[in-house]
Amino acid sequence: MKKLKKILLWTLLLIVVFITGAMSYIKLELPNVGPAPEMKVVATPERIARGEYLANHVTVCIDCHSKRDWSRFSGPPIEGTLGMGGDVFDQKFGFPGAYYAKNITPEGISRYTDGELFRVITTGVSKEGDAMFPIMPCATYGKMDEEDIISIIAYIRTLKPIKNDVPKSSSDFPMNFIINTIPEKAHFTRKPAKTDIVNYGKYMTSASGCIECHTKADKGKLIAGTEFGGGREFPFPDGSLIRSSNITPDKETGIGKWANDEFLQLFHKNSDSTSLNTKVNPGDMNSVMPWTMYGKMTDEDLTAIFEYLKTIKPINNKVTVSSRAKNI
Repeated sequence: MKKLKKILLWTLLLIVVFITGAMSYIKLELPNVGPAPEMKVVATPERIARGEYLANHVTVCIDCHSKRDWSRFSGPPIEGTLGMGGDVFDQKFGFPGAYYAKNITPEGISRYTDGELFRVITTGVSKEGDAMFPIMPCATYGKMDEEDIISIIAYIRTLKPIKNDVPKSSSDFPMNFIINTIPEKAHFTRKPAKTDIVNYGKYMTSASGCIECHTKADKGKLIAGTEFGGGREFPFPDGSLIRSSNITPDKETGIGKWANDEFLQLFHKNSDSTSLNTKVNPGDMNSVMPWTMYGKMTDEDLTAIFEYLKTIKPINNKVTVSSRAKNI
């Protein structure tokens, strides 16, 4: 009996040592995505223009890093707040912690080199080597064309500087350990030719982050097998709830019966001056999708996205809309 107790004690001790070692490794040695590259972005007019288009209408960096006017349809960014950050994504939105959008104006990023900005955008590792929770889809950006990322950097360096000290993000246990295992090295791709419409559409769909909102998630992590099938819930401060639409080519519950013109028209309608100026009272139907930003994407790019979406796996998922909810 004494021998058995001794074996159990040693086994328990070894387990404790293993767990302590693993936790120490995760905290002290990770994330490990390599050093920030040595680079100096040459801000040509072409790069700034491309970066402005991407950051405002494709990757929509300006959406999350600005204040949004929720008294208007789809919460368009408020002039004078572009890039200032400060919005929090926390437990009330289903996240395992409190994560704050950073100030990406020159006031907030001046301490970053171009290479450090490049690394944080494409891997989620900050200047100090800290891991960021992937609300910003860094893994997706790490699969874009390097030139597009460089163009975004060139553009955000031109934003009006706004002083706004953003609180430090924090994770609940055990995410405060898990978060260090999330960042991964970037694996860049070349942007396909526009004539290769499906692959170009795949690239633009990925850059636009469609999968993030149109896939169910648990504590911020996308649930495998529900990609693009809709149903992710987004609570509003007033207690109302909206759910994302099914954008797979399912003919009953998705966009399988849609024509390209219908797809384009939806974006045009939801981003025109009428929608932009539509006032929304607390409790009224609204949308978290930044239509006013995505709606300014070119028809060529929107068409490519539609052509790609037609090729993905159909998911039969009828999104239930409650009396206080609206599809986005």
